[in-house]
Amino acid sequence: MNLLDDDFLLENKMAINLYHKYAENMPIIDYHCHLNPNEIYENKNFENITKLWLNDGTYGDHYKWRLMRANGVPEKLVTGDGADYDKFIAWAGTIEKALGNPLYEWTHLELRRFFHIDEQLTVESAPRIWKKANELLATDAFKPRNLIKNSNVKLVTTTDDPISDLHYHELIANDEAENGFKVLPAMRPDGLIQIFKPTFGEYLQKLGASVDFEINTIEDIVRAMRIKFDFFKLHGGKLSDHSLLQYKYVEASDSEVNEIIAKAMQNEVITADEENAYLTKLLLELMKLNTEYGWVMQFHINSKRDLDLGMYNKIGPDTGYDMIGTQADIVEGMRQLFTKAQTENAIPKTILYSLNPNDWMQLATMMQSFQSNDNGDKNRIQLGAAWWFNDTAEGMEEQLRVFAQQSLLPNFIGMLTDSRSFLSYPRHEYFRRVLSNYLGKLATTGRIPYDEELLGQVVKDISYNNAYDYFKFFE
Repeated sequence: MNLLDDDFLLENKMAINLYHKYAENMPIIDYHCHLNPNEIYENKNFENITKLWLNDGTYGDHYKWRLMRANGVPEKLVTGDGADYDKFIAWAGTIEKALGNPLYEWTHLELRRFFHIDEQLTVESAPRIWKKANELLATDAFKPRNLIKNSNVKLVTTTDDPISDLHYHELIANDEAENGFKVLPAMRPDGLIQIFKPTFGEYLQKLGASVDFEINTIEDIVRAMRIKFDFFKLHGGKLSDHSLLQYKYVEASDSEVNEIIAKAMQNEVITADEENAYLTKLLLELMKLNTEYGWVMQFHINSKRDLDLGMYNKIGPDTGYDMIGTQADIVEGMRQLFTKAQTENAIPKTILYSLNPNDWMQLATMMQSFQSNDNGDKNRIQLGAAWWFNDTAEGMEEQLRVFAQQSLLPNFIGMLTDSRSFLSYPRHEYFRRVLSNYLGKLATTGRIPYDEELLGQVVKDISYNNAYDYFKFFE
């Protein structure tokens, strides 16, 4: 078998048929990514493949940066001021060593799908690939909007701070018919979640300025967030996202929470219990708002970020210095949170992701305890797609296995890119191949019906239809 041939990842006839007949041409709903709305609106050609693929300053693909550092590439050629061509050559030298890493497959898949380049990327081939890719990047087909449209994407959901004015979303919406796809905001209130950061007080001031009143208490925060929910809803928002690096359930009265907020605003040290008491109250209030507005609430849990403090101080967050979190009892904290929310009828549709796959069985069994609803929602609580370091063929298959064995896999809402790159849409193809192969193996071994039409519909639903129905983005 050749590298990334037509049937890569597909191990039997059923898998091959499921992918090529049912999955391959389904549209994409990319319901969680980190694309910049301003880049979509401005729709400018990228200067070269380094700017598109690797970095533009300290914005770019930190998956790649981690590997380059591991290969001894100096930071000047990773996020520094080195020449773009030299960075590309350094990446080629790194990818030669990346056998077995998903980035090896993604890199060559993107070269094939977007640039029609079938060569393996090596230091020797890099000059030819650099020349051909950059020639194509200068054409209209490689402007951001066409990269999205030509990937058969029908909807992109970006990740946006509550204080964002959503100006670029307004502008993009005016061109929606011409673009052929929707771009909607998803609210991510990291500034509110991260009470442990010295910037917390400054963030509350910015939030207050955006709603024209001062914020000092949890009541003020809830009032401000209601205004933000209304604002995002006006722009098509139906989704929120919450990053919990750690979490334990701690109950506290409003007055106790307000004392904690006051301490944090003065940059006084707060204890772990105080942080979790604030988080518990804030998350319960946000769950109420998500429920009231009919939004889907995402939780990304159990990661550790910015381990190299020297590099964090030098180049900032989201630059590749992260790892899987190790809080063993974090799901118990989530369980207590959901149990409390249930008593107040405040559990919205929810997607649960953990960076630590050891949490997946707990999350999958926990979610089954909160599925009851009178709206006919199928799997209103979902075990989210394999995330970040688990975004591999083996990680995807394990997430599918856990979902299937503990719930109803045909209701799964499928893949997302979680990416900052306009070239990441082949990750949907990759996932669909893994999905087709997983079902094909079950059918071939007699564990599910060997029924191509039945399984083909499941593949189509997970690839697109379930997300369409679940989020109701198009209503």
